Amino acid sequence: MKRYLFLSLILYFAVGIVASAQKVRVKTGIEVLQDEHFRRLEGKRVGLITNPTGVDHRLRSTIDILHEAPNVRLVALYGPEHGVRGNVHAGDTVGGTVDPATGLPIHSLYGNTRKPTPDMLRGIDILVYDIQDIGCRSFTYISTMGLAMEAAAEAGIEFMVLDRPNPLGGERVEGCIVEDGYQSFVSPYPIPYVYGLTCGELARLLNEERMIGQRCRLQVVKMKGWRRRMSYAETGLPWVLPSPHIPHPETAHYYPATGILGELGTISIGVGYTLPFQLFAAPWINGPQLARRMNTLRVPGVIFRPIYLKPFYASFKGEFIQGIQVHLIDTRHAPLSELQFLVMQEAAALYPNHSPLQEADSSRLRMFDKVCGSPEIRRRFTQRFRWNDVRDYWMKDVATFRRLSRKYYLYK
Repeated sequence: MKRYLFLSLILYFAVGIVASAQKVRVKTGIEVLQDEHFRRLEGKRVGLITNPTGVDHRLRSTIDILHEAPNVRLVALYGPEHGVRGNVHAGDTVGGTVDPATGLPIHSLYGNTRKPTPDMLRGIDILVYDIQDIGCRSFTYISTMGLAMEAAAEAGIEFMVLDRPNPLGGERVEGCIVEDGYQSFVSPYPIPYVYGLTCGELARLLNEERMIGQRCRLQVVKMKGWRRRMSYAETGLPWVLPSPHIPHPETAHYYPATGILGELGTISIGVGYTLPFQLFAAPWINGPQLARRMNTLRVPGVIFRPIYLKPFYASFKGEFIQGIQVHLIDTRHAPLSELQFLVMQEAAALYPNHSPLQEADSSRLRMFDKVCGSPEIRRRFTQRFRWNDVRDYWMKDVATFRRLSRKYYLYK
């Protein structure tokens, strides 16, 4: 009887702990706005920049929420890369059309026009931005946000960000800031590669530091319950993939760990297979050999294992290749962006006839430099293919940016 009672108590407390954990949930900007009965939008003609990630915790689209709100006048939609409803492939032009669910006009912000034109903003009093980002500079949604803020400032209209969690958390900063001459749609502003801010905090920084030129009339609808040290799992929020190759919140951590090297096209990083951004593979790599070399480095929070695959599309489509899968077992302490340089370092030692950088064509190398934000990274690395030759330059702006960005924190 006592044993039964003891086991029952353990079960009771275990269930209680799980239930408590499941109740932990962050309210995103759209839900806070909804709790306020949309008062901030009353009497205004609203334009909405969003995509499928703009949802509440029940997966209701921000488009539909605002369209159905009796005191909100939603008049136009604006589509970033992949489109408002997520029906456009990565890199493809987003066309202007009409949203079949609401009948609202959709203006493209990815293609020939990336900044809203005066015609697109005619009849708009406020632009609202609601997109889940992944906290990495080369992901194009922050470029869309900044250009839209710039257009709003020029048009004299308000700009509102409905804030969302940074899946990398709010403490990680990696990479040098973008240098003059290397700004692009994948590196638009002088911020680090991993910048440790929510989109609302980043908007405040861009606005106040005049990184978009003229300041806009910005307001951020803060989340409730989010903390800088939170993992995405701890928010209790569902994940809607922000692009086809970011299917899970964990993938956001792998993107900055492999994406720069992926620009070269000479090594598969899992795009085209079932593990996007989670591996390094090529026909000339020996998986067990490279895994042993990488594990010898004892990178904190990371384990590498051999993997064998045949990509379904993209690099090495239909070829049987091998390499290493990256396992981030402790995302809080694992470095991210340096992993791809360590892989190139070890690959150069093992396979000197197959340098990923030396085999890439000139257009790929230019994109590599743009994503890095500087040509100096490639120049220094290719001298000896040693990460130590690059580390100080890559991390030189981190401390300064941390001090600057703290001024714009909205959360602890």
